[in-house]
Amino acid sequence: MALQKISYDGLNSRQRENYNFQKVSAILADYGFVTIRLTDDWAGADFIAQHIDGESFLKVQLKGRLTLDKKYLGKNLVVCFPYQNGHWYMYPHDEMVSHLLETTNIGNTTSWLQHGLYSMKLINQETLKHLGQYAL
Repeated sequence: MALQKISYDGLNSRQRENYNFQKVSAILADYGFVTIRLTDDWAGADFIAQHIDGESFLKVQLKGRLTLDKKYLGKNLVVCFPYQNGHWYMYPHDEMVSHLLETTNIGNTTSWLQHGLYSMKLINQETLKHLGQYAL
């Protein structure tokens, strides 16, 4: 059987979400997690990551880029996203919101003030340095 790799850019948004879930699930397996995909966002989570210790669970929101959203505040979520060259990051949402509101101008943007949402397709060096602690 001759398998052919696909182009991520050729996928629609639902296919990209499925693709990203499979990719990050494989990475999280290296850290001792198994993932359970949720058919409907539960408390803001797209999937649950359960550690082999039987005690640690993560509620994960899967995104295509670094994203902050007021609707996720206080829900104990981690956000996971891919960034350049196959690197993945998984950060505690509320901690990242606090950090970026303190160190950037995001809190004054129309996107954050009027829509309660902010995302970064390209990440500046200072934020990328902070994100380093959350690299997978």
